[in-house]
Amino acid sequence: MTLFDIILIGLGLSMDAAAVSIANGLTYRNLKMTHRLSMAFAFGLFQALMPVLGYWAGSLFADIISRYAGITAFLVLGVIGGKMIKDSFEAENDTCNVAGFTFGLLMAQAVATSIDAFAVGVSLCASGVSILSAAPIIGIVTFVCSLAAQALGSVFGSKLGNKAQLLGGVILVLIGLKNLLG
Repeated sequence: MTLFDIILIGLGLSMDAAAVSIANGLTYRNLKMTHRLSMAFAFGLFQALMPVLGYWAGSLFADIISRYAGITAFLVLGVIGGKMIKDSFEAENDTCNVAGFTFGLLMAQAVATSIDAFAVGVSLCASGVSILSAAPIIGIVTFVCSLAAQALGSVFGSKLGNKAQLLGGVILVLIGLKNLLG
């Protein structure tokens, strides 16, 4: 497998994290740069760690993880997105404040968007790819995509006002449904 192949795998794996980053950018437009970097770092870190775990676990647990990955991602993203949709109807302010974006929320999003990377790690093991070179590339690609997606979400969020949180929640629910339906 070439470097280009690994970058493409990283791009493919980063799409859920990028979509969630757009939703976060839409919803939490007042985040400081440290929050934005933390979000991108968490998504990149989990996208890099999950293939390593999958690589080490080999095919022992791959069937179980593959079987329940869609359901797990749907439940986590569905609950988070559903709460955002509900909150959008109760919102009185024009923007969401930073307090609404918590470390727990970030960890739930990072795990939910990286579950499929575990299975990729199993396939990399079967392909004989060096996980020590592949995982950092996947993480860096996800980090960059997440930062770009947050910026995109912020631009559109400022134009959408209160509807941004509703749209962000709908995006998360749709990503969860996509994972469920496979």
